[in-house]
Amino acid sequence: MRDTFVKTLVQLAKEDKNIELVTGDLGFGVLKPFWEQCPDQFTNAGIAEQNMTSVAAGMALEGKNVFTYSIGNFPTLRCLEQIRNDCAYHNANVKVVCIGGGFVYGSLGMSHQATEDLAILRALPNVVVMAPADLVEAEECTKALANYNGTAYLRLGRGGEKRIHDRIDNFQIGKAIKVHDGEKIAIFSTGAIFEEVTAAYDELRDKGYNPAVYTFPTVKPIDKETIEKISMEYDLLVTVEEHNIVAGFGSAVAEVMAEMNDKKAKLLRIGLNDEYSIRVGNQKYLRQQYGMDSTSIVNKIQDAMQELQNNQ
Repeated sequence: MRDTFVKTLVQLAKEDKNIELVTGDLGFGVLKPFWEQCPDQFTNAGIAEQNMTSVAAGMALEGKNVFTYSIGNFPTLRCLEQIRNDCAYHNANVKVVCIGGGFVYGSLGMSHQATEDLAILRALPNVVVMAPADLVEAEECTKALANYNGTAYLRLGRGGEKRIHDRIDNFQIGKAIKVHDGEKIAIFSTGAIFEEVTAAYDELRDKGYNPAVYTFPTVKPIDKETIEKISMEYDLLVTVEEHNIVAGFGSAVAEVMAEMNDKKAKLLRIGLNDEYSIRVGNQKYLRQQYGMDSTSIVNKIQDAMQELQNNQ
């Protein structure tokens, strides 16, 4: 995803000299194409993410379209006050980019794990929150945010993510993307955890289920229309996120469902169950440990469907 982001941003920056990229002293192997081809639009702010964000806000208020870049919690939680006061409050044209959402940097411990970022950033007024599921969504999100006037957050994986879509027609901020039609069960996911959803979908099909699948590259503004439609037509709506289930993507879906006058679906939220990861290991290992790998997704859906049948 990060290579796709940089490649796309280079193309955009060549066409628009107001696009700026500011890094917190990392990513140089990945960012090399940008600074080589757009050297006058690149700044290394050093290991000073709070200052990086304030500098970006100042640049934006002078007419620049600024992307800040760092890993895990560093461009978000470390400089939350600067995002809130300097960027979002002024609706400044700053796009905060996190590389390594969820457990990508799991081997470095919880300090490098971004598992509360979606919740915290979506709580800020005037902030768009996006988490693409694959390389095509990453490219489309980057293009959309370059054209968006205001503060936004782009949560990316690290690298090696699979390509899901051949292409996306009419991509829009705030719109979900249908991947599979289905019946009774609908699975919603946001971000790179979709690779686990894909494996779970195949296993569920083998077990006789036929779930519908949607990706949500935008967490805020959430696609209320799709949520309401699915809530009326399906028995079980499942949200999957590599993030705390409190106030994250699943909560955004729950908020829509809670305000509906009538609905059919029961909601099942899958993610990190309001805890910090005390284990250290790679992303795949931590997904298994905290119940958001494909096998865990299948088991939780089967249990929920059995409960629904028992209650009928």
